[in-house]
Amino acid sequence: MKAIIIDDEPLARSIVIEYLQSYPEIELAAECNDGFEGIKAIQQYQPDLIFLDIQMPKINGFEMLELLEPAPGVIFTTAYDEYAIKAFESHAVDYLLKPFSKDRFDKAIQKWLMTGNTRLEKTGTQSLLESAAQSPAQNQRVVVKIAGKIKIIQVEEIHFLEAADDYVKIHTKDGTYLKNKTMGYFEQVFNSQYFVRTHRSYIVNIQEITRIEPYEKESWVVILKSGAQVPVSKTGHAKLKTVLGL
Repeated sequence: MKAIIIDDEPLARSIVIEYLQSYPEIELAAECNDGFEGIKAIQQYQPDLIFLDIQMPKINGFEMLELLEPAPGVIFTTAYDEYAIKAFESHAVDYLLKPFSKDRFDKAIQKWLMTGNTRLEKTGTQSLLESAAQSPAQNQRVVVKIAGKIKIIQVEEIHFLEAADDYVKIHTKDGTYLKNKTMGYFEQVFNSQYFVRTHRSYIVNIQEITRIEPYEKESWVVILKSGAQVPVSKTGHAKLKTVLGL
């Protein structure tokens, strides 16, 4: 079995390396200093398990996991606060709270060996990512992968979102990007005072709206600064009027 350590703290990586010596069946394929390196290493080595720090430069551990399809088994190594630890526990995802002992490390490894790559673990990891997105630190930007490269999109740069099968199209002045999420996810995560779901398939940044025009019976269209036209349903029109104070 192959493992990768992704942590920007050299001391934390060295502790995991030391503790892993008790498990000859687990081969350490790579150690990475940030999420960018982590994604490259995972693509190269296809590990069974990663030890993942949350707070890292460039992109954090949650954002890195979102870009992986499918994600390997995960044991989080974190200095997160009590609130976040409760989130880990409620989603049945194992974690090591820094600084952690060899005994605690052994328990995490044994749990992973028993449940690794099972539906329970994958469901727990996905649920945790959904919860993490609700925190202020996570809903100020969107991280996407395009042509093998990672792009960070600040929320204020987004003009509108459009449903596209299992993905959402993120429209910005620099272009359009795909994210493997649902419209419901973004409706829940983005600030409803700035992003309004005008239609079943569209969410609009109200800062980009120049005017609202009638379209057909009980439907409208918003014209954005970019010239783009976004449909507005009857329900969406009511939401827009409330947010815009009309």
